Amino acid sequence: MSVTVTTLPNGLTVASDRMDTVESASIGVWVGVGTRHEPAEANGVAHLLEHMAFKGTSNRSAQAIAEEIEAVGGHLNAYTGRETTAYYAKVLADDLPLALDILSDILQRSTYDEEELKRERAVVLQEIGQAEDTPDDIIFDYFQEVAYPDQPIGWPVLGRPEIVAVLPRQALFDYQQSRYGARRMVLAAAGRLEHERLVELGAAAFGGHRSESVAEQAPPRYAGGEARFERDLEQLHLLLGFEGFGIEDPDYYPGQVFSTLFGGGMSSRLFQEVREKRGLVYSIFSFLQSQSDSGLFGLYAGTGEAEAGELLPIFCDELGKVAGAPVGEAELQRAKAQLKASVLMSRERTSARAEALGGNILAHGRPIPPEEVVAKIEAVGPDDILRLVGRLLSSPPSLTLLGPAAGVESYDRLLERLGGPAPRVAAAGA
Repeated sequence: MSVTVTTLPNGLTVASDRMDTVESASIGVWVGVGTRHEPAEANGVAHLLEHMAFKGTSNRSAQAIAEEIEAVGGHLNAYTGRETTAYYAKVLADDLPLALDILSDILQRSTYDEEELKRERAVVLQEIGQAEDTPDDIIFDYFQEVAYPDQPIGWPVLGRPEIVAVLPRQALFDYQQSRYGARRMVLAAAGRLEHERLVELGAAAFGGHRSESVAEQAPPRYAGGEARFERDLEQLHLLLGFEGFGIEDPDYYPGQVFSTLFGGGMSSRLFQEVREKRGLVYSIFSFLQSQSDSGLFGLYAGTGEAEAGELLPIFCDELGKVAGAPVGEAELQRAKAQLKASVLMSRERTSARAEALGGNILAHGRPIPPEEVVAKIEAVGPDDILRLVGRLLSSPPSLTLLGPAAGVESYDRLLERLGGPAPRVAAAGA
C-alpha cells in the first residue's frame, strides 16, 4: 500500500496515497461532523456552511475562488453527509499547492458575507425544492425520518426550508468554530505527489488551526413504522427497510455481500424476480447505509399504480427465501466478485483513493488497505448471510410510500407477512 500518514502537533491528520502513473492529484479535507451534529433550531446549518465556504474569504472573492481553480484546469467541490463534510479539489500534480491554499482559505477565512448569505439561502431553498420535486430522491429523506423519528440522525441533510430561510450568519460562525477542530479533520491526497511536501504544505496552511471541537452525537433510536405520502405521480416510489448496523459491526461486510446478491445488480434476486420475470418495475435495488454506530438496510422500487400492490408480497417472499435456506456458492461468489471489482477498480481514480483515505481515517482511525477489504469480503460465507438476514428481520420494518399508494397493503399485513415484532414507534405519514 502506497499510503503514508502524519499527524501534525495540533492533531490534524495528513495522509497521502502516491500514484506514479498519473499526472494529476486529488486533495481534500474531510471533517468528522455533519447533519447529526446540528442543534435542532439550526437543521441545515452544516449544509449551508458548506455552500458558504465558496462565497468569499478575507483573501478571495467568490469569483476569484472559481477563477483560480479553473485557470489551471482544476475543479473544486464539497458535500455534506450525516456524519462527514468534505471539501475537495482535483488538479494537475504541479498545481497541488494552489488547491491546498484555496481549501485552507475557504475553511479558515470565509467571511459569510450577509449579501452572499441571502443569495445562498435562496439557492439552498431551490435545492430543497428540486429534491421535493424528485420523488426517487426525496423519498430517502422521508425513509430516514421514519426509521429515526425526532432525532438528528433522521433530519434532512439539506435542512428544513423554514429553518434554512432564516438561519443567521452567526449560526454559521458558531457551527464552524465549535465543530471544525483539527483533531476531527483529515487532509488527504492521492496522485503524483510527495508526502513530505504535502506535510510541509499542510503544516503551513493548517498548523495554526485550533485543535479541539465539540461534536456531541446522541445514540440512535431506531423506531420503524410507516409513512404514506399520497401524490399525483405516474409512479409509486416504495422503500422498505430494517435496522442495520455501523461500519465497525462484524456484520458490515456480510451485509454488503447480502445487499449485492439480493438487489445489487442485474443478476440479483430482486432484479431477476421483479423486473426480468414479472416486468413490474424499471428501477429496483437494495442498499446498506452505515454510519459510525447505526445503519439501515433497504429495498427501493419505482412502479406503476396498477402494479404497486404486488411489490410488498414479493419482497417478503424473497426475504423469506433467503432467510430460510443458505445461498448457493455460485450466487455468493458472484456477489463477492462484484464487490471486490468495485473496490479494486476504484483505485484507478485519484479522487476515489483520496475519498477512501480521508473517509477511512475519520471512520476507523486508520487507512484500510484494499487487501484487507477484499479479504473480509472473501471471508463471508452462507452461514453469515443466514445470520445477517435473521438479524435484519428481527427489527420492525420501516415502510415509506410516495405516490399513488392506495393499492399497497397495510403495515399490519406487512408485519404478518414478515412474522416480525410490532413497531416500537409508528411514524406518522402525510
